[in-house]
Amino acid sequence: MADLFGEDAPARPGKATDEVASSRPLADRLRPRTLAEVVGQEHLTGEGGVLTRMLGQRSLGSMIFWGPPGTGKTTVARLLATQVDFAFEQISAIFSGVADLKKVFEAARLRHRNGRSTLLFVDEIHRFNRAQQDSFLPVMEDGTVVLVGATTENPSFELNAALLSRARVLIFRAHDATSLAKLLERAEAAEGKPLPMDEAARAALVRMADGDGRAILTLAEEVWRAARPGETFDVAAVQTVVQRRAPVYDKGQEGHYNLISALHKAVRGSDPDAALYYFCRMVDAGEDPLFLGRRLVRMASEDIGLADPQALGVASAAKDAYDYLGSPEGELALAEAVVYLATAPKSNALYVAYKAAMRAAKENGSLLPPKHILNAPTKLMKDEGYAAGYRYDHDEPDAFSGQDYFPTELGRQRFYDPTPRGFEATLAKRLDHWAKLRRERGGE
Repeated sequence: MADLFGEDAPARPGKATDEVASSRPLADRLRPRTLAEVVGQEHLTGEGGVLTRMLGQRSLGSMIFWGPPGTGKTTVARLLATQVDFAFEQISAIFSGVADLKKVFEAARLRHRNGRSTLLFVDEIHRFNRAQQDSFLPVMEDGTVVLVGATTENPSFELNAALLSRARVLIFRAHDATSLAKLLERAEAAEGKPLPMDEAARAALVRMADGDGRAILTLAEEVWRAARPGETFDVAAVQTVVQRRAPVYDKGQEGHYNLISALHKAVRGSDPDAALYYFCRMVDAGEDPLFLGRRLVRMASEDIGLADPQALGVASAAKDAYDYLGSPEGELALAEAVVYLATAPKSNALYVAYKAAMRAAKENGSLLPPKHILNAPTKLMKDEGYAAGYRYDHDEPDAFSGQDYFPTELGRQRFYDPTPRGFEATLAKRLDHWAKLRRERGGE
């Protein structure tokens, strides 16, 4: 009998074989034997899927499998090698170095000379440095190996452009509730017994798996081990038995940036409920609350600005409150700021004005301000016209002189264009009033 994931070995039926099989983890025993059995990746392995089409042509190219843990990347790679009769080699970038790569390449070259191809599966390929990634290029180009690299990180950021240009990126999706439920049904069929839990507990178990197929089977195993005869678990009992699996979240990688982006956009989109949800997701996953506080300050100035000048004060106060109180009390102050910012009137007029003014400052060099607004502390400066004709605004009608303050060579500019929302509506009226006075008094 051929072992799907190793070398061919003779079958030795009997009690000992059964005991060995039953001692294997459930996730290993339920590993799919064909692409059709793979759950949750139908866009790749279903009828008309990318991989199904490749196998139909009996032609494989190098690929990068990108997706979260427990979505079947390793399993699919093994199945591909089996179905096209390629030799299968597997290494992990965590445990392998240059010497290991050389051995694998030499073995693949020998097979290639003898007319057999090699599928080289590299787990955690993003952990190889740039030079190590470059070492794959020659053996990919001459057909010595078909490379299948697996990564949980965004290949655009973690892999060489040269490697990506020679490999197709296929995205593995996190399991949804439907595919996780299907895995539980397979587990129950394989074990010949239902999971001892009510429907609410079953739904909770699916949520705990966090889109990881391997995790849902491991959690199911723990439930079966813990249940006494005739016992049925509710949600609280299941949480006690299996504990709670930590969310998949790496504070230095893509998950971090995805969630902070979602939080920022929910605040910008005036959705306090979604904003609170992403805020809590990040806090629950162990994000530094002070990082969140700093981002809230940024949101206040970028997306609210002068539509609600208090927003910046609220965000800054929330950050300071967390710094003063610490966890867990301080998170509530940050949550208050999240809701305040999400429900505040929105304006990016200040942000746009800042960028436009910065661009003008960089592009126009060191232009001298008009002489009438320069101080003249010396006789020479007075003789040169410094301060000549300056009108003190407080002495003018409406405390407004209407003078031009821009450099003469630049001319008058308009950077800040307030929206009609929130406090900016008041600012817009003031600016319109001053523009009218400026025209009347010859300032523009």
